[in-house]
Amino acid sequence: MDDMERLMSDWDPFQFEDDMDYVHLNPTLEWKIANLPDSPGCYLMRHAGEIIYVGKAKNLKNRVSQYFRPSRQHTPKVKAMVSKIDDFDIMLVDGELEAFTLECNLIKLHKPHYNILLKDDKHYPFIRVDLKERYPRVQLVRRQEKDRARYFGPFQGATVVREVLDVARLVFPIRTCAYRLDPGKPRRPCVHHQIGQCPAPCAGLVSEEDYLKTIHGVMEFLNGKYSPVLEELKRRMTEASAAMNYERAAVYRDQMRAVEAVMQKQKAISTALGDQDILAALPHDADAMVQLMFVRSGRLIGSERFTLEGAGDESMGDVLTQFILQYYDLENMPPQELLLSVQPDEKPVIEQLLTDLHGRRVYLVSPMRGEKRKLVTMAVKNLKDEIHRLDIKNANSYARTTGALEELQDALCLEKLPRRIEGYDISNTQGAQSVASEVVMVDGKAANREYRHYRIKTVEGANDFASIAEVISRRLSHGLKELDERRAQGLDPEGGKFSWLPDLILIDGGKGQVLAAREAMRALGLDIPMFGLAKRIEEIVLPDEEESILLDRHSNALHLIQRVRDEAHRFAIIHHRTLRGRASIASRLDGVPGVGEKRRKAILKHFKTVEALMAADAGEIARVDGVPAGVAEAVYKFLHAPQTEADS
Repeated sequence: MDDMERLMSDWDPFQFEDDMDYVHLNPTLEWKIANLPDSPGCYLMRHAGEIIYVGKAKNLKNRVSQYFRPSRQHTPKVKAMVSKIDDFDIMLVDGELEAFTLECNLIKLHKPHYNILLKDDKHYPFIRVDLKERYPRVQLVRRQEKDRARYFGPFQGATVVREVLDVARLVFPIRTCAYRLDPGKPRRPCVHHQIGQCPAPCAGLVSEEDYLKTIHGVMEFLNGKYSPVLEELKRRMTEASAAMNYERAAVYRDQMRAVEAVMQKQKAISTALGDQDILAALPHDADAMVQLMFVRSGRLIGSERFTLEGAGDESMGDVLTQFILQYYDLENMPPQELLLSVQPDEKPVIEQLLTDLHGRRVYLVSPMRGEKRKLVTMAVKNLKDEIHRLDIKNANSYARTTGALEELQDALCLEKLPRRIEGYDISNTQGAQSVASEVVMVDGKAANREYRHYRIKTVEGANDFASIAEVISRRLSHGLKELDERRAQGLDPEGGKFSWLPDLILIDGGKGQVLAAREAMRALGLDIPMFGLAKRIEEIVLPDEEESILLDRHSNALHLIQRVRDEAHRFAIIHHRTLRGRASIASRLDGVPGVGEKRRKAILKHFKTVEALMAADAGEIARVDGVPAGVAEAVYKFLHAPQTEADS
């Protein structure tokens, strides 16, 4: 019998090592904890075979065993995680730096539930200039590689990059093609050369030295030196105006405005011409938020906010550590200096990792005074402002949804919160083409996938009472049948097409419609709360109450049920118009030679509206399945014949 088997045979879940107090453990965990090495490495916590957490440690024995000892210092998230752990694995490394790298790679690979995860898949664009290339191009790229090319950015998006490049090309004629230039095989200049936007190096019309001077001008422009560009544009505008070429002068004027617009977007915020990223982190409810601001050549060129879910109870130093390790890679290369609102505990190791990634020294700085501190304070201020706006938005959202439902529950004296509300409306034209709509709100929000249309089948003429009774009966009958089937299969009722029955039913109409709907519901053995909303004074009509209920016109509950009623009405009207259009097409096709029931349905399905059919020519009609060219020609002539001929 080996050690593992012996331990399992003698297992006492309440005792583990006399000098330590451990929580409830299974024999696998006990054996693994007892045999942890005093070495650096990573550990992978598992639940039912799934990796739920990845961590690193200088000493695996000390770090991992701490999880399983009762401690008041454990956060709620750690307690929840430990309660699920039924196994773990370890991976040994040589030192702390290797442990950092391995942890980062494992988190990106497995995305464990309890780790701080950066949920952002954006690849920020850069502008790339490769001076090793003959006649270098200025390119938009998504990855920053270690290729010794010059990179400018990152920018907020490709639109901003193209805007900057368009402005640069107004002043600096540079090539945009990707041709491999061969001096011995000149090409014919393209249209860009003809309009003055390219010096045509492909045709040998510009020397490499002159072209490189232009490229260096572009690079200075991208570094924020706009004055030479503005001066040159102003000179050209003055010369054109003096020559009374006012159209050309207006072009230069517009180009100057474009440059000034870019200048405003890349506002100077620092006297030092350096590249920096500014990072601030703050908790927000259960999450943590990170503000990242990009400073290039002393100019703020953009910012971005990130949410790290479930990291609100972590230290902000750990949050920034995980953000840095997950954000910076070959696609998002770090600048030489990161200004942080909180200093991470593992600063030297992170600096070494970023230095290895960047290829030159990278510094993490948490400034306490001076200009750099002002930049960090600005990032924190932006983050606090965003959190404040989110709190207001969440409060408004709560008032419009859950708060409104709670108000409605009190107003109608409901036993439980009406999570699922269904609204119904009837639409017809003088009793013809009667249809009904069903709209659904779940937790105060529209559940569009749950919307349904009903064609009224058993009612002749304009009888809203009988129509609403038919619809309620059909909807709830389907629901009860599917509910029994899903229960027999052990499935969740909320996952079915009809089986999730409403907590509250809204009928667009008065007491007569509500009573008819309630009678149909009770015939099925159900007793779901139901009310009507009369349009005249927006009064709530209850089936058993003589007096209606009037809610405050500013009430969130009233606004909620108005949204349900209006949505039901809109949905019914749209479907009714569609049916009317189809009926109109069908009537127009009556009497056309060669068009029977089957072809009429095919044409109806293809064009959907009279307007679309009338706008089609014979060739388009012939593209309908089953309609030959001769019949299509007959349809076209019939529809476009004079009215007297069509009626004869």
